[in-house]
Amino acid sequence: MQWSLRLRAAERGIWKSAQLRRMLSDAGLEISAGKMSSWWAGTPPTMRLEELDVLCFVLECTPNDLMTPEPDKVAARRPRNTDAANDNGGNGGDESNGNGGAPPAVTPRLGKPRSTPPL
Repeated sequence: MQWSLRLRAAERGIWKSAQLRRMLSDAGLEISAGKMSSWWAGTPPTMRLEELDVLCFVLECTPNDLMTPEPDKVAARRPRNTDAANDNGGNGGDESNGNGGAPPAVTPRLGKPRSTPPL
């Protein structure tokens, strides 16, 4: 995700993180100076929905205004070596459950036995 907090804040005439922190406090969200610094300096590793809600209220924006998906970065995180995953039906050759790589059947432990629907 691309984080655009400083751009959105600047559009509202907010140039310093301390000013935004005071505005968040006035709206009922008390955050530490360290957390404000991490939001201001770059993409926060985590954010509670409540915090995002107050931030959007103060900046008069939506979450889409603050965050932009970056699908290329997601694609770059995928494993590069997919040959092993494609061997033997994608199970890496491990057919130790006796079902030819299919997930094992689940039998209920309590209650009366159920019949398995035909595949």
